Amino acid sequence: MNSYSDFAMIYDSLMHKDVNYEKWADYIENIFDMYDINPKLVCDLACGTGNITIPMARRGYDMTGVDISEDMLNIARSKAEALDILFLNQNITNLDLYGTMGAFLCMIDGINYILPPKSLLQLFTRIKTCFIDRDGLFIFDISTEYKLKNIIGSNTFVHCGKDIFYTWQNRYIEKKRLSDMFLTFFAKQKHLYTRFEERHLQKAHSPKELTALLHKAGFSHIDIYDELTFNKPRPDSSRIVFVCR
Repeated sequence: MNSYSDFAMIYDSLMHKDVNYEKWADYIENIFDMYDINPKLVCDLACGTGNITIPMARRGYDMTGVDISEDMLNIARSKAEALDILFLNQNITNLDLYGTMGAFLCMIDGINYILPPKSLLQLFTRIKTCFIDRDGLFIFDISTEYKLKNIIGSNTFVHCGKDIFYTWQNRYIEKKRLSDMFLTFFAKQKHLYTRFEERHLQKAHSPKELTALLHKAGFSHIDIYDELTFNKPRPDSSRIVFVCR
């Protein structure tokens, strides 16, 4: 998984243009209602700068955020202000918590960044056998193979903003179902532009593969929905959501 070290400083300004985090928090609460749970303790895996963690904390949940990037977590802590959120710097595949949680979240591609199936199984097993309450829910989403192959594909995207310019060059490796993303940023700082580069790899995990790993880890009930709905995924869905118990 990428550490997001340089990317952390401009992550929010880019992501908030594409993702409505309050809408995702609404959706998560709708899932809680639909599955008749009222978790007090919720863990947000691959939480980044806290864009899901913080809205959920403001809604009254006792949140723990876990991320591999200390830079991302430092920004999350500064944004959290007076909110009582525990942020942990961990690789989520080696998750180690202080107790159990009523719900686990891993939103906006966190699972896509875990490439080997054995690492996914390790994460799923640790959640199920060690850290989730008996009736708790594990909720996560993925960017679909359709999105990584056909929308991002091997295309190049260019963004030119007031203070940020970047190119996003992509290569889809079909044999491995990997999306290889190379980003070059020019970010304005005072009167100068700073250049830095990021490389990100995402795996196009299939629902069938993920379901098999979840079952192997001990989850017995798995539902899959289209993005922000309770409809079945379509062949051209770009993001789908798993609800596991």
